[in-house]
Amino acid sequence: MRRRRKSEESVQEDVDVSTSDFPESGPYDADELPPGDPERVDLGSLLIAPEHGRELRLQVDEASGVVQSVVLAGSDGAVELRVFAAPRHGDLWSEARPQIASEISSHGGTATERDGRWGTELVCRVQVQTPDGKTGTQESRIIGINGARWMLRATLLGKPATDPDGAGDWEDVISRVAVQRGAGAMPVGEALPVTMPPQARRVES
Repeated sequence: MRRRRKSEESVQEDVDVSTSDFPESGPYDADELPPGDPERVDLGSLLIAPEHGRELRLQVDEASGVVQSVVLAGSDGAVELRVFAAPRHGDLWSEARPQIASEISSHGGTATERDGRWGTELVCRVQVQTPDGKTGTQESRIIGINGARWMLRATLLGKPATDPDGAGDWEDVISRVAVQRGAGAMPVGEALPVTMPPQARRVES
């Protein structure tokens, strides 16, 4: 939210904040959600609005129990969401993009750049083993969006990866995500913590 100077506050303290103070589209910073924003699932660094026809899943590391990413899955594909600490004024996505491409290449895959809704994104193809033991190709689109001291990384899988021109509804899902950065200092590039909602946490006997 835009901060007013003290001289303005003394005159305008009873004036409602203009809707122009809020971004027209997201991904949003949690402090800049527009009026009338729907109730969201609080996952710590990610606040997720309900999405009709899409299931919210959490990818959890079995060994540590740490939530690694948030996934919204539908009948034709999915989007995996991760968020990272970033400098206040910088372009972490431009730094991360060649690193991701290099890692994919080192595993025998390819990563090519394309212009998308939020600028340059990666179209990645890697060889995977299918459940029946055969070798197949998995395609994904990785989108990086720089925010206020954070970078959201969204990985599209399935049809929204293979048909970018027809993936507008999936990109809209990404645009509705909100990031809750927190005030604490963190190393640039470190993943912001994702927490399981209380009702979903396993109770140990």
